[in-house]
Amino acid sequence: MDRETDLDPDAQPTALQNDGPAGRATDPATDPKAWPGADAAVRELEQQLRGEVHTSALRRALYSSDASNYRIAPRVVACPLDEADVVTAVRIAARHGLPVTVRGGGTSIAGNAVGPGLVLDVGKHLHRIVGIEAEARSAVVQPGVVLTDLQAAAAPHGLRFGPDPSSASRCTIGGMIGNNACGPHGLAYGRTADNVRRLRWLLPNGRILDVAPGRDALDQVPGLESFIQQHLEVLRTELGRFNRQISGYSLEHLLPENGRNLAAALVGTEGTCGVLLEAEVELVPRAPAPALAVIGYPDMPAAADDVPSLLSHRPLALEGLSGEMVEVVRRSPGGDDVPELPAGGGWLMVEVGGADTAEAVAAAEAMVRAAHGLEAVVLPSGPEAARLWQIRADGSGLAVRTATGAHAWPGWEDAAVPPEHLGSYLRDLKELMDDRGLSGLAYGHFGDGCIHMRIDFPFASGSSEFREFMESAAKLVARYGGSLAGEHGDGRARSELLPAMYSPQALEAFARFKALFDPAGLMNPGVMVDPDPIDAALRRPASSEQRAADGFAFADDDGSVADAVHRCVGIGKCRADLREQGTFMCPSYLATGDDKDSTRGRARVLQEMLNGGVVTLGWESPEVHEALDLCLSCKACASDCPTGVDMTTYKSETLHRTYRGKVRPLAHYTLGRLPFWLRLAAPMAPLVNAAGRVPVLRRTMMTLMGADARRSLPRLPRAPFRWSDAGRAPSGSGRRQVVLWVDSFSDALSPEIPADALTVLDAAGCGVEVIGQSTGEQACCGLTLISTGQLTAAKEKLRRTVEILLPHVRAGRAVVGLEPSCTATLRSDLVELLPGHPGAREVASAVRTVAELLTELDWTPPQVSDADRRMLVQPHCHHHAVMGYSADEEILDAMGCDVETSNGCCGLAGNFGMEQGHYEVSETIARQGILAKAEASPDRALLADGFSCRTQVKDLAGLDGRHLVQVIAAALRAGE
Repeated sequence: MDRETDLDPDAQPTALQNDGPAGRATDPATDPKAWPGADAAVRELEQQLRGEVHTSALRRALYSSDASNYRIAPRVVACPLDEADVVTAVRIAARHGLPVTVRGGGTSIAGNAVGPGLVLDVGKHLHRIVGIEAEARSAVVQPGVVLTDLQAAAAPHGLRFGPDPSSASRCTIGGMIGNNACGPHGLAYGRTADNVRRLRWLLPNGRILDVAPGRDALDQVPGLESFIQQHLEVLRTELGRFNRQISGYSLEHLLPENGRNLAAALVGTEGTCGVLLEAEVELVPRAPAPALAVIGYPDMPAAADDVPSLLSHRPLALEGLSGEMVEVVRRSPGGDDVPELPAGGGWLMVEVGGADTAEAVAAAEAMVRAAHGLEAVVLPSGPEAARLWQIRADGSGLAVRTATGAHAWPGWEDAAVPPEHLGSYLRDLKELMDDRGLSGLAYGHFGDGCIHMRIDFPFASGSSEFREFMESAAKLVARYGGSLAGEHGDGRARSELLPAMYSPQALEAFARFKALFDPAGLMNPGVMVDPDPIDAALRRPASSEQRAADGFAFADDDGSVADAVHRCVGIGKCRADLREQGTFMCPSYLATGDDKDSTRGRARVLQEMLNGGVVTLGWESPEVHEALDLCLSCKACASDCPTGVDMTTYKSETLHRTYRGKVRPLAHYTLGRLPFWLRLAAPMAPLVNAAGRVPVLRRTMMTLMGADARRSLPRLPRAPFRWSDAGRAPSGSGRRQVVLWVDSFSDALSPEIPADALTVLDAAGCGVEVIGQSTGEQACCGLTLISTGQLTAAKEKLRRTVEILLPHVRAGRAVVGLEPSCTATLRSDLVELLPGHPGAREVASAVRTVAELLTELDWTPPQVSDADRRMLVQPHCHHHAVMGYSADEEILDAMGCDVETSNGCCGLAGNFGMEQGHYEVSETIARQGILAKAEASPDRALLADGFSCRTQVKDLAGLDGRHLVQVIAAALRAGE
């Protein structure tokens, strides 16, 4: 069997510099000295739980981090099947002295959901909405219910759950109760604690409490009433001072004047006092017709100064947005569509309710008249207001980078002060950050005095700056009577700093309260009471440094592979089904529901590889390859992930470093070198096609290729495009000179597409030259080599392609691509693989899709016939991620098409769906997406530019698809 023998003269060693970071040779979580009863506990869990119990390095790596800066590998992970499983697991852990940490969606930003003992994942199975009582305005839910699922269930009743954090599409109600989450509408509807009616609560000893307001609930906890009486002064003077005082325990709810509400007091205890089994939560009426006011100010502090004057107008939400964040949103993919804002350098976005649109707009206008801004706009509810709100939504995800592009980290991301002090606090905070050379993008819930900001702590070089800043910031916020946490909880990030905010008496009260519920201290240790140091177990400082070598350049991360992999901070957007909102990420997770198949899960395993304590064999670690196996290399995360994680690149780099100079999997030699085999097979097309029609021969051929035998063998055309007359001569002169780059797939498998492309480009007035297929020039992007990690050979292909295309580009010609994945490769991977090549960036910047070129021309496309008007469009994943699909939508709209778009991957994704072991997942993805759409709209013709997309629907549903140029060419011919 051949090896990849093309050697790069600039090649550098590709192995890890160390087997793991210094001091990480052992795994503390499996050290028998840590918990002598751990092994016995694991055995009992495996024997008695009906849900999953995991001790593998892969699973422990997946659960080693949440959305915070922290990394703690658990001893064991359990995914309980039901409430009985949870009770059994907690009892076993308590009996053997094994700590317990409960996890929902894993979106905790303060390090609330990582722990060294047993991690209980209640999000996987305990996600049932038990019931909704519309008249009582309440819902009963299990802890793993995702917020958007609850909102969707409540919406038909005209109701919603009030608090709405930005992570609503993946955070769980249990997590919100654990952290006392709020969100933008916390201003109108309160915190989670204000919206909980009853809790079913499990203590470590196995007792289950039914907790509601009133004396009866207090009586279930021996000593609790006495505790309240002994700490009345602390509870009345230090707690509950303003709405966003989330830090510490919210024990003010226990006071007689507050209804002796133990349920509310347990909200925000961050898993340190027991386990939530079920919750009854309050629902509120949906605002019938909110209006949006956007008010501009000179800067953020000036906007904050004006907040108190607006609160009397009782807004539903009052959010702040900085000029720097708006600029970052404008520079992001799709940022060209960001609408203009009123004049200013900082803005307040204020939502005001009303019985109808007119009343809401009038209320918003009255509020604007009371404001002291530079300029304002008021909009009724609708698309324009939604586009403005989207700036705020996009900004919260993009804040993981500073205005200069540096990686920004949580830690001080949600501190809050009383709103009347917000402007002064912001000025002092900026001065503190400037003094330390730190920066971040500020935004937040200004109406509540809560500021969100991730900061560019230099974690790659250590953590001392982090501690120094955090200690100073804690003193600053305490000086203003504020809270270290305004909605995310204290976790590992801020618990150690609570003495800056609370008296020794208050801290002693917290410890005594926890002891009433968890006397052995087994529930989420290191958080809130007896906290771990804030700079212990930080993930990024513990990572080994890996530099780009002879594969990808990782230019956006200054050549640091470690920085690239640590782009993932656990936000978890990849775990949400957002296809109806136009996203494509993450198809394999949506198919399997397994966190190892999410972008976040894969990033966590790669991070653990660099940390070395759990995943110990570097790039060749089986855990790494198992996590990456179901990655489709769709590249959707590169555009859809707010942090810019590009798992396609990481997978390719991993395969390159693992197999370089070694024998590769069979599919790498067949599917990974498909253009070579297609050229070789072209003269034998009739024979190959005949063999493909014989089932036993087809199955044998597919098996020998390393492909799934259930797949069809692509039918070869009578002749490839390069043999046709059209492929031998340019189509003449025109006002725009272009080069038609015919990729290997279009040439060898769909020659009718480049033929129609010539028709379209000629009709648009272009002078077209076809890249010299007839002269033997092979302008190949190396896509299949890249996807299988054969990067040395791919770079040689790309160098040759740049040599072929560069003279045309320098002559002023655009390079027009047809196959989206190949076009995207020249637009993105080319400069990453050949960063030092003088012509690579020139070529990449000249590459266009057909639609992009046509929208640049002064040309009106033809109208489609009535028979072709209704279309179901499947954008290719790489098209979506790299080029965007807006130009195609513009062309289709101009042609009079009625378009329905299927967002998400088709499931084939090049070689992925063809390879053995991937068929079921590939089919599931298709049936969840494009095939479901096709079945629901059988009268729509399928438009799919990607060869993989057309192959998938043909294979699984017998449906034919067309390329955009075929649709345009058909309309041209019909109009002749």
